[in-house]
Amino acid sequence: MFGSAMATKSDFTEPEWEGLQKGITGSGMLASVSDRDLTDSFGEAGAMAKYLAGQQVAGSSDFIREVAKARGTGFGLTTSPDRVRDETMEALRSSIATLQAKAPTEVEPYRQLVLGLAQAVADAKGGELPVETAVIEQIREALGTG
Repeated sequence: MFGSAMATKSDFTEPEWEGLQKGITGSGMLASVSDRDLTDSFGEAGAMAKYLAGQQVAGSSDFIREVAKARGTGFGLTTSPDRVRDETMEALRSSIATLQAKAPTEVEPYRQLVLGLAQAVADAKGGELPVETAVIEQIREALGTG
């Protein structure tokens, strides 16, 4: 990236872009699966879709609007919560490193997008539970804002 040129999808390799999106959707899933109460998982999926749809329109930059168009989560419904957590944390750490190298001005907006999504999903349950608070803390740490 040179000067203040805006980052777009074309600035990233396919694996980097997938990692950026996996970090986003994985964080939403983590907030959703963290308490094992799947009765509301549809409400949470709706909250995740709604939040990302809003960011696709109102995101702070072209990059954020584009990366919010994450389709699917990169995880199957049967993926264990531990694997979701491990792979999401890895995706978040590598995404922050990628952004710091290629688009430093997008590091903070990306952090806000990820944390905002996790919060929206947690709130969809009618309030944050202690286990969700713990998950959001782990997400913050992976994003380097711990």
